[in-house]
Amino acid sequence: MLFEDDFDEFDLSVWEHELTLGGGGNWEFQYYTNNRTNSYVRDGVLHLRPTLTQEFLGGDESLLRAGSTIDLWGSTPADQCTGNAFFGCARSAGGGGNILNPIQSARLRLARSFSFKYGRVEIRAQLPKGEWIWPALWMMPRWNAYGGWPASGEIDIMESRGNSPATFGNTPGVGGGHDSYSSTLHWGANWASNQYDKTHAEHTSPSGSLADDFHVFGLKWTADGITTYIDDESNTVLSVPFGGESMWERSGLGDAGWNNPWEGRPNNAPFDQPFFLIMNVAVGGTGSYFPDGLGGKPWSNKDEHAVNAFWNARGQWMPTWKGEDTAMKIDWVRIYEN
Repeated sequence: MLFEDDFDEFDLSVWEHELTLGGGGNWEFQYYTNNRTNSYVRDGVLHLRPTLTQEFLGGDESLLRAGSTIDLWGSTPADQCTGNAFFGCARSAGGGGNILNPIQSARLRLARSFSFKYGRVEIRAQLPKGEWIWPALWMMPRWNAYGGWPASGEIDIMESRGNSPATFGNTPGVGGGHDSYSSTLHWGANWASNQYDKTHAEHTSPSGSLADDFHVFGLKWTADGITTYIDDESNTVLSVPFGGESMWERSGLGDAGWNNPWEGRPNNAPFDQPFFLIMNVAVGGTGSYFPDGLGGKPWSNKDEHAVNAFWNARGQWMPTWKGEDTAMKIDWVRIYEN
């Protein structure tokens, strides 16, 4: 065992809250904060739960629109903003014509306390229900040894959607709702050459929702390959061998004139460096995770005021947010040597 947390208590010397309004690069509609409404331990289970920002502002919805400001710059090591990208450390209502982030949530990471190279990760978790909720268990590099994202890699163990599976129907290229999840590796020479589609797989539960009970979301990572699985190693979701060809050769980017950021490195680069674990619950956004054209989606990814459209349609999605059903619940996290 390299790392274990059974959440008998909430150890903030181990788990660092990210504090940012930035929306994860996808202009998601939440902001991340350190608040026991959004991240708390009860009965040995960690809850990561999205809530309405207006509740934190005293229940007055107009404060999202009336020139109010959320300032996360902080003044001590414990409360300093962790990400200023995409106006992440301070925003005022009306900036660019948009309301303040209407959702509060939590994103926890082990960036400063624990990282590792190669091993097996198992996280026993119950996924949330609620329209446009986006839970994730994933890993990022401790150091960007090969440059900025995604040249140094990203490992997504589990990403899911809180929507009813019926929301997505048979939309091509889109997984389901809370009955399914995806595992993905992100890698490439730069953001414009992300090769994630070559290392992506989806799993749909044969027995209904993944939000009705706890499941083990697993990752096995060696110098020879990365696999993800659910409940047992025999239930493989994603399998990426690092065998006869390098990730650069797999990409085909050399033929398109890109420079190889992993020159002289092993075949599994960039996945040959220490990574750390992240757990979070996002909401919405204008990236591709909630594609346009889905039944009932109240915003367009091309709309500069998508967050306003999302919030104005709260009468549609709020009835699907039912108490702690909206929380991702984590029973334990365990990381082992191979």
